Amino acid sequence: MKLVSLVFPVCNEEEAFPHLKSRLTPLIDSLSKDYQFELIFIDDGSSDNSWARIVEWSKTETRVKGFSFSRNFGHQAALSCGYDMAQGDAVISLDADLQDPPEIIPELLQVWTSGADIVYAVRSARRDETFLKIWTAKLFYRVFSTVSDTRVPLDAGDFRLMSRRAVQSLNQLRERHRYLRGMVGWIGFRTGTVTYERPGRVAGVTKFNLRKMMRFGTDGIISSSSFPLRLFYVVGLLCSLPFLTYLVYSFCLHIWHGSELVPGWTSLLLSIISFGTLNLVCLGILGEYIGRIYEEGKHRPLFIVAESVGDDKAKRTGE
Repeated sequence: MKLVSLVFPVCNEEEAFPHLKSRLTPLIDSLSKDYQFELIFIDDGSSDNSWARIVEWSKTETRVKGFSFSRNFGHQAALSCGYDMAQGDAVISLDADLQDPPEIIPELLQVWTSGADIVYAVRSARRDETFLKIWTAKLFYRVFSTVSDTRVPLDAGDFRLMSRRAVQSLNQLRERHRYLRGMVGWIGFRTGTVTYERPGRVAGVTKFNLRKMMRFGTDGIISSSSFPLRLFYVVGLLCSLPFLTYLVYSFCLHIWHGSELVPGWTSLLLSIISFGTLNLVCLGILGEYIGRIYEEGKHRPLFIVAESVGDDKAKRTGE
């Protein structure tokens, strides 16, 4: 039978564990005639009893494997750790808060068995989320699709299935500022999609605040495209056109009508302020790219595993 790995990044999800266990266990038991399963939980530096719940579950369920980080390394690092540890012929990543419903797993497996190496779970609706979050998410996905060289289905998150060869290809990409949705699109392979309505959280609160959303979006665009650099090159040229036009206009008035060149201090001040601001913005964009080069040059591991259960041969670092 094919082995399927289920990867769950976990950060302070203690309250969601009873709900996850009650819904996930009957589901994978019903599929056990055709598939074997391993459940991989990555505790991303939780401050509650999430790790204790993982250890407790592993004592009664041999299919459970758990890895606890030495500190919080972030959602993308936790997912990367899960992909590193997974041994399955297919690997499915989903959130432990049940916003990625396990009931979609059979549909993902069906598309995979039809020949797709990557199966995206695309959200047709998002319940219990604010209008601002829904609107900004839709805007980001469409901007990313426009500026990036990689193609990812709109409104597809980190809920997806990947075949063994797709996971092995993804694991070769070890950059530090990770946007896995773009990286998965970059590796290629045959893809498929499954649509679903994203429900609200069963317990707890979201850990993805506005600051993390903005940082995640910045990482996604900058790590996947050099469009911001090209954009400000074009903006600089376009901004210079009105001032060059005004300069030609002033010289024409002086030559043909004898007007003085002293008037125009307002336009001069405007040009200085505009170009000064543009220079600062461009320096900020350059700084983002240079900062990422600096981070890559350190060659630090993506994560550090402090404890593990169910797997004595685990990699301790994400080198």
